[in-house]
Amino acid sequence: MLVQVQNSTDSVAERALVDWLSGWDGAGSPQGVATVNCGLVHQGEAYHFDAVVWTPTSCVVIDVAGLRSPHGGTLQVPLTGDWTLNGVRAELETSDNRSPLDRSREHTFALQTWLAARGLGQRAVHGVALVVPLQNAPVQIEQKVQDPSFDVILGDDGNALRDYFGVLAQRESHRWTANDVAVSFRGMGMLPYLPAPQRLLEEGFLGPIDVTLWHGGPAQAEAEQYAEDLAEYERAAGTRRFRSPWYSPWRLYPREVGDIDFGRAAMRAGFALGMFIAIAWMLWFLITAFLTYGPG
Repeated sequence: MLVQVQNSTDSVAERALVDWLSGWDGAGSPQGVATVNCGLVHQGEAYHFDAVVWTPTSCVVIDVAGLRSPHGGTLQVPLTGDWTLNGVRAELETSDNRSPLDRSREHTFALQTWLAARGLGQRAVHGVALVVPLQNAPVQIEQKVQDPSFDVILGDDGNALRDYFGVLAQRESHRWTANDVAVSFRGMGMLPYLPAPQRLLEEGFLGPIDVTLWHGGPAQAEAEQYAEDLAEYERAAGTRRFRSPWYSPWRLYPREVGDIDFGRAAMRAGFALGMFIAIAWMLWFLITAFLTYGPG
């Protein structure tokens, strides 16, 4: 998982999220690219996201809420209204006074409509409220919200979040391409944080690559190098696939780059014409011999 952090708040919950996402680099780990502390402007409104994670099969908006109570208990998540811990309003460390559910609804809808305006509306945006309790405070979550696009995850060790992305990868079918991610980064003003196309392909995003989407960013040189390497590979593959024999006129009298040699051209044309006449004569000879001496 590639992780890009903008203007870190250095909160406990943010540090925990970044550590967990950055640690997903082994076999079987969720793949993708995550941006922490990002945002967008849509229809005149500015939206701030604690984190947005793109995987090859999904896009997830994460709202991080630190639970400041040193006591454990049951965190109740109602459909509307305040969240409570053991019957008392939970003290949540968030960016505003709204509940994480209300923020998630607004954020997922805003990003979904923003993507739809750019031709990416067929891909669902999911919302996650990541509740990070204080260390050694045992907490259980009682979620009364039944919404397939919203989940509340307890962030005490990061395993639940990792499992969430694993389930999502199996459930979703729409595929994100590297170009889709690049379009999103450019539109959200995150071009300086856009990874090189090689790294996105390694994370499982699909190609082909439109190099122009990386122009103007720090990864432009890597994107252009990728395009050159791919073109060279295709030329080499094509040369190996259609390699002419040693007696070909184009092998015996090859073209010289930057030089027009009419003598070589005449030799190639004459040799090719001679080979054509020889092959035609041999075919005529074989057909005539078969018709003359063949059975019947």
